[in-house]
Formats: sequence, structure tokens, C-alpha cells
Amino acid sequence: MDRRKKNDYERGSEALAVLHSLLSYGDNLHYEKFADGSVKCIEDEIPFDLPDGWAWSKIGPLCEYITSGSRGWAQYYSETGILFLRMGNLSRDSFDLRLDNLQRVNLPDNAEGTRTRVTENDLLFSITAEIGMLGLIPANFEEAYINQHVGLIRFLKDAQTKFFPYILMSEFCRDQYYTVQCGMKNSFRLDNIQNILAPVPPLGEQIRIAEKLSNIWTHIQQIDIESEAASDIISKAKSKILDLAIRGQLVPQDPDDEPASVLLERIRAEKEELIKQGKLKRDKKESVIFRGEDNSYYLRTGELVESLEDWDFEELPDSWSVCCLGELCDYGNCTNIDTADIADSAWILDLEDIEKDSGVVLQKVRQGERNAGSTKHRFHKGQVLYSKLRPYLNKVVLADEDGYCTSEILPLEFERNILPQYARYFLMSPAFLRYANKCSYGVKMPRLGTADGKKAIISVPPVKEQKRIIMAIELAFAQLASIAENLA
Repeated sequence: MDRRKKNDYERGSEALAVLHSLLSYGDNLHYEKFADGSVKCIEDEIPFDLPDGWAWSKIGPLCEYITSGSRGWAQYYSETGILFLRMGNLSRDSFDLRLDNLQRVNLPDNAEGTRTRVTENDLLFSITAEIGMLGLIPANFEEAYINQHVGLIRFLKDAQTKFFPYILMSEFCRDQYYTVQCGMKNSFRLDNIQNILAPVPPLGEQIRIAEKLSNIWTHIQQIDIESEAASDIISKAKSKILDLAIRGQLVPQDPDDEPASVLLERIRAEKEELIKQGKLKRDKKESVIFRGEDNSYYLRTGELVESLEDWDFEELPDSWSVCCLGELCDYGNCTNIDTADIADSAWILDLEDIEKDSGVVLQKVRQGERNAGSTKHRFHKGQVLYSKLRPYLNKVVLADEDGYCTSEILPLEFERNILPQYARYFLMSPAFLRYANKCSYGVKMPRLGTADGKKAIISVPPVKEQKRIIMAIELAFAQLASIAENLA
């Protein structure tokens, strides 16, 4: 054994001897010695073997004392005075104190204080709600106290390294927190803290491990910052791609493509024929866009005519056209199904199953698994599924099989030659998001109403260009996904 390791081992052994940690009685089993001198075998609690020179210990014997903060100090809150640390000052993925939201107190002379006053190297530990958030008191910290939702762990001198804060952040320790949480508020008692099992290396090794982890943590935090920035850039890039796509600026136009105006006239003619045959009822409140004698665009809904002041598609290619969404799909025309009539094998789509902004289906749940109780909308493969609730979440799905969905999702069947993939991308575009958010009603649960949905303006490219747009978007999104995966 080299000299440094020998010294570390000796110092660690000395510390453990003082701490009266977990003991071995020559039978290679682990025992815990209590303050009254009694001993208990805890071999079944030991999760794995440790290197030579290490030992297992409960947190309690490693500490000078463990306590929690004072109650009722809210009455002493003030703009100035002594710092009062709360759960909001603790961190989830580090032990750095969060000092962006500080509370201060003016304490009367008779107020309890000494017990809960923090000192250098005290480790703060959340004991209610989210258990195990941490905060390590640095050197030269100002006078401060803790509230009743925060525990204070004051380690003995030979355990005052950053090794133990790192250990208490580990998955190994967090599993222990979850095991013993109790009560409606997930409270954690002080004796629960004392009984946390932790590996104890020699003192010198504690220091080296903590230094190594600190360096790694710095790199991880920098990566997180860079990843967050990259994720934001990728999100903005996707948004820009969709914006270019619906304005005819993503792919070049082909003069041989049939103009979209011809397509729209054909759709309108087919609809009129169905009305004449009695197969379709005329929508008296249908919204139609037209160009007036002043060459400006207007929106006619029934007998109401309004100017399109917020016109968002002024510079479209000549081969493109515009119309209202209600002309191209059966917006708001849904088939309601009682869940008692739905087979257990049927796909049941809920809002929670859809990832925001991407429209990715995170999970496919069957009726037999979900046992949904409310009335559902039936949808078919190839339909666009649009979430009218909280439209800012941008949840739009292209159904790849038949199924049923919450009534907050509208299945949209588009007219022939309006490709559903293009329609989906349009509904996810910044222009449509702006419109949906502007027209949504309700504060807590904003929704896009049926009437406003029908008269939303949609830009329509030629059919062949729709196909080119879809291919270009899918290629660009795949490349962005690859970049995101490499950054992860």
C-alpha cells in the first residue's frame, strides 16, 4: 500500500472508530450498534460490497446533530433583517443554494434561534413535499435560519466533505427516501434522515471523489446549458421551416403544376353537386374568402362580410390560393361514441399521450388498459387529430390507425387532394398557432371554438407541391432530430 493510500486508510479508520458506524464481529456480517449499547445484525440491508478501507454507516452516527427548522416564523417576515431559508432555496439536481427568491425575518429577542442557525458546511435537506432537495452552506455565509420544512444535517468534522452531499443526491439514497415517505404530504422524519444508509470511504478518498465529481458536475451543467440552447435553436428552426412551407418559400414552384385555384373550384363544384343531390346540407354559416372590387380580401360568413385586416398571406406564389379551413375539412363534425360500445383492443387517444409541439404519440393505450369512462370521438386512419384545448401546446397528430379520442381532440377529414400531412403541418405552423391563441376562449382551459376554427385561413399549394413540401419538411426534421440526438 502506497503512503498516501495508507494515510487515507488510517485517517478513515480513525474517523469510523469515533463514529461508531456499522460493525463486523468476525463473521463477515454487518451489525449496527445503538446508543444504549445494543447491537443488531443488518446484513439484509447491505446492498453491495465495498472496497477495502470503506465501511457502511447510517447518516446519524456521522453527524453532530440533525434538526429541523422553526415553526410560526411567518409572522416575523420583513423586507429587511435576517435571512430565512426555505424549500425554494434548495436544489433538485445539485446542492447549490438558490438565492434568487430570498425571505427575511425580524426576530424578537425571545425567539428560538440558536438551534436552527446555519453554519459553514451545514447541509439542508427538504423533509416535506419533494423529499431530498439539498443546499450546502458555503463559507462566510450571512446569518441565516431555516423553516420547518427544511432539515439541517451537521456532519462531524471528519465527515464534512462534499462527498456526503453527493451521496445524498444519488439514486441509491433517493430510493431510500421514497421507501420511507409517509403521510399525505410525503413527510420525512428526522429519524428517517438518521437511518439513511451510506458508504463511507477513507477521508482522503472522500475528498478526491468529491473533487472529481465537482469537475464532472461542472461539465454536465455546461452541457445542460448548451443542450438547452441547442434545443431552443432546433425548436425555432422547426418553426421557421413550417412558416416557410406554408408561404411557398420552402420548395421551388413548378409552372406545370395545376394551380390551387383550379383545385379549390373543383372542390366547391363537387360540394355543390352533393348539396343538389341532397347528400350534403348547406352550411348557412360557412366562411368564404373573396377578393372585392378594391382588390382587397374579405371574409364572408353567412350574410356578414368583414375585411381581412390581419391578412397573413399577402405574398403567396401565383399558383397558390387561400380559403377557410371549414371549406377543406369537416371541422367540428364529430361522431360521438359511448365507451361501453368500444372494444377493449381499440386505441384510446388522450391529450397526455401526445407530445407538445412535435405531435409525437408518446404512448398507445388500449381501452382495456385505460378503461376510459367518458364519451369519445371516433377517428379513422389518415385523419388529422387536432387538439382544440390549450392550442398553444400544439398537439396535432396524423392517425396511423382507427381509434377513439377525447372530445377535446377533433378528427378532421380533409377533401380529396388536400394531403393530410400538409394539413397537419399547416395546423402546427406559427401562423395558425397565432390565430388559434388569439381566438381561444376561456382563461384556465382555453379552447378554439368551432366557428373560429372553420373560418381560419389556410394557404393551399398545388397538389404536387404539397407532396414536395411534405418531403422537404420530413427531411429537414429528420436532420434536426439527428442533431438533437447527437447533442443528447
